[in-house]
Amino acid sequence: MWKSAEFGYDGKGVQVVRIEQDIAQIPDGPCLAEELIDFEKEIAVIVARNSQGEVKTYPLVAMDFHPTANLVEYVVSPAPLENAIHQKAEQLALEVAEKMDIIGLLAVEMFLTKSGDILINEVAPRPHNSGHQTIESNYTDQFEQHIRAILDLPLGSSASKCCGIMINLIGEANHTGPVVYQGLKEALAIEGVYAHIYGKAETRPFRKMGHMTIVDADLEKAYKKAKQIKSMIKVISA
Repeated sequence: MWKSAEFGYDGKGVQVVRIEQDIAQIPDGPCLAEELIDFEKEIAVIVARNSQGEVKTYPLVAMDFHPTANLVEYVVSPAPLENAIHQKAEQLALEVAEKMDIIGLLAVEMFLTKSGDILINEVAPRPHNSGHQTIESNYTDQFEQHIRAILDLPLGSSASKCCGIMINLIGEANHTGPVVYQGLKEALAIEGVYAHIYGKAETRPFRKMGHMTIVDADLEKAYKKAKQIKSMIKVISA
């Protein structure tokens, strides 16, 4: 994996190098080279911690990625994985937050390898894409929890009220200009569907423009609705 040493985000500044010819596509500048991990699933745990040492963790989530844009398409909560993986990932995230002496939120992204190991991929000391579904699916969402933590208030319950799936709304390929959310009205007619539009006036290919949350008591039903909504909504230009 080639990674730019600065200004990288959401797949920007990241490229897989599989053959020698791929090197020609890499821009000049400081960079990192990392071993490509053959992982089964990318997962994440968000930890909240205040100055008194009180901590809360949000349920483990699993992420599905866009095959070419290297952007998260779905965040699934709770992750449909064995309980032992949930416990191991949560403990690892807690250890990282304690060692960093974090105050506020820390999103700990991890790789679950095909052999069952869990490797830390990235940390983000802020509200994070892997926690957007908490607005609708958890008793205390990640944004309120962050404020509670940095103001040293008692932390709220991070438990789930229901299953939640987040879908990133990203600009369609070959569309640049004033944004149009095609199919949004039809999607919002479905029970348990919520829209969060980020207010960006113009779209461009793979630009993150908002997200949808789908909630349901049953994870399988939520995922089925998420797939339906993903096919309905297109972020295009006028």
